[in-house]
This record gives sequence, C-alpha cells and structure tokens, in this order.
Amino acid sequence: MLRYLLSAIMALTLVSSQAWAGETYVVASDCTWPPMELLDANKQPVGFDIDFIRAVGKAAGFEVDVRNIAWDGIFGGVATGQYDIVAAATTITEERKKQFDFSDPYYEVAQAVVLPAGKSIKALADLKGLKVGGQIGTTGIFVMRKSGVNADLKEYDDVGLAIQDMINGRLDAVVCDDPVALYYVNKKTDTAGKISIALVTEEKEYYGFTVKKGRKDLVEKLNRGIKEVRASGEEARLLEKWMGKK
Repeated sequence: MLRYLLSAIMALTLVSSQAWAGETYVVASDCTWPPMELLDANKQPVGFDIDFIRAVGKAAGFEVDVRNIAWDGIFGGVATGQYDIVAAATTITEERKKQFDFSDPYYEVAQAVVLPAGKSIKALADLKGLKVGGQIGTTGIFVMRKSGVNADLKEYDDVGLAIQDMINGRLDAVVCDDPVALYYVNKKTDTAGKISIALVTEEKEYYGFTVKKGRKDLVEKLNRGIKEVRASGEEARLLEKWMGKK
C-alpha cells in the first residue's frame, strides 16, 4: 500500500513540475543580423531578439528552444510546424500577414545610413555616384532601389562584411536597420569610433514575432509577455545592453 502511495506522490510531483515548467516552443532565428541575433564565441544564438523572446517566455509561462536557421528556410519551417516562432527581426507586412500570424510589434525600426567617422550627408540623394553596401534581401537594399538614387549598390550575405569593407575603403556607405547601425557604432569593439550614423529615414517599420497561421493561442501568449516585459523595465535594459544610446 505504501509503495502505491509513494508511486502516486511521485507521479503527482512529476506532473506538477511539468506544469510549472510550461510548454517549450522551438524558436527559429537567422543569426546574421547583430545585435538582433548573432552567434557568440561558442556558436550559440544571442542578441536582442534572443534575450527578448526568452524574457517574453518567462513572463508568459513558456520555455524557448532557440535555433539558428538560415533565412531562406525560416518561414517554410514555421509554416510546416518545424518551428513554433520566428524571432529574427522580421518586419510585419501586409503580404506576410496573408500567410502568417504576428505578435504585436515589439520594435520600431527605420533605415540608417552609416558612414566613416567624420563624413556626413543630408539626404539619400547625396549618395549619388557613391559605392553603397547592404545585406541582400533587406529593407536597406529595397529603400535604395526605391529611392531612384543612382548609387553603385553592392549586396552582401552579411551586413558586417559591408561595414568592414567601408572601414577598409572599399565602400562609401552602408544602409541597414537602425538597431544594426547602433550596434556597430556603439557596441562592437572593432568598429565603434570608426563609423557614425549620418542619416535615419523617416519611414518606420515594425518587427513582430511570426507564427503559423491560426496559432491565436500562441499570439496571445506572446502579446501578454511583450506587455509584461515592457512594463517591468526589462525591455529598456535590453535596449541599452545591445544598442547603447541613440
């Protein structure tokens, strides 16, 4: 009788501990876009998005398993259920909303023109005839093309390579999301002090966490967590940690 009682207690304890731990969601992140997501020295995902989704999960009562997934397969993976959430500096667009559900926006972003320290421009038009770099498939590239400015546009697999080429004199400017620019200007030790943000566009975009269409339960958890992270002051701490002062 005692044996059965002990077994029942152990089973109840196990169930309780599992309930306390909450669900674990697989999070996909393309770790080539610092400071939002990057790999540390041990090849583990880190960055603002990674810290933020972990904080959101803690606030909303779920765990996350973050994986580094290439951009070209990230949305197909969430659509087929391989991943539950995309946390990869993903802009909320009307086109994407037709295929996926999004959390509330968690970051407002504009495009920044980064120049070598001491250089300046007043408008995108001032980039005419200059060599301008950006990461392939990103809004910075689209903005430059849409602007009609006749610049020599060069696309890179990694925005960091574009920044380095500019420092080494092979580019005149780099266009990227402003949190990315802030990271390279304020936080990255081998670029801080060598470059500056010369211009920030007025047009805004908003990042959101992406989930499979119909996952309203998960969207509600994410939105609840986002609100709590903001209210607690954790968001402000993470912004300072990863971007520094604007």
